[in-house]
Amino acid sequence: MSVRGIRGAITVEVNEEKAILDATIVLLNSIVEVNRFVPEDIACVWVTVTHDLDATFPARAIRQMSGWELVPLMCSLEVPVKGSLQKCIRLMVMVNTDASQSDIRHVYLGGAQVLRPDLSAK
Repeated sequence: MSVRGIRGAITVEVNEEKAILDATIVLLNSIVEVNRFVPEDIACVWVTVTHDLDATFPARAIRQMSGWELVPLMCSLEVPVKGSLQKCIRLMVMVNTDASQSDIRHVYLGGAQVLRPDLSAK
């Protein structure tokens, strides 16, 4: 068994608590669905946001999901590079799995598809 990283990102239209929490749930549910794992398989989730999203901690949404209460979560700010995508939530889900690196499916939703168009098409 190996620990694999699964990346994902999503954008929101507004810096509001509900928008951030809802988008975080949509993104994590999409990652879970395409990779078919359960919270018990997860080593941890690292959540980053761009500097313009400060209405809430996105990890709050994950903590409230059934079965995710004990999964270690960490939030931080994305590096504020000039001209980079704004209002973006990113996840790095570290999962214990027998899947090969090529079997892992990364998820980019909404405006975040521009970050990795090569992976968004899968």
